[in-house]
Amino acid sequence: EVQLQASGGGLVQEGGSLRLSCTASGFTFDDYAIGWIRLAPGKEHEGVSCLMCSDGTTYYADSVKGRFTISSDNAKSTVYLEMNNLKPEDTGVYYCAARDVYGRSWLRMPLVHEYTTRGQGTLVTVSS
Repeated sequence: EVQLQASGGGLVQEGGSLRLSCTASGFTFDDYAIGWIRLAPGKEHEGVSCLMCSDGTTYYADSVKGRFTISSDNAKSTVYLEMNNLKPEDTGVYYCAARDVYGRSWLRMPLVHEYTTRGQGTLVTVSS
């Protein structure tokens, strides 16, 4: 069974930093793309960042480029999202999500609905 366990959310002041973690189990890590989706108050789900586990290719939404960094520890089947210079508009529930990309060429971040598995969310609150 594919499972994703997210952690690391919390309350931080504007300009601060947080690191989210997503630990995966039940599937071959290298065959998947793992990303972060957020749901901000009053907004639709937004794809924030994604990492192709096989080769480390990363993608970012324009809203977080230069501030967020996604990385992985394949030995631990864990993906991290380092969030720096946080803004109040980054507030929301962050979900890690995954989809199988084995044998397929992905040249972009999957759309929110293209992920096949989503873990429970972790709340990030940025105060001004």
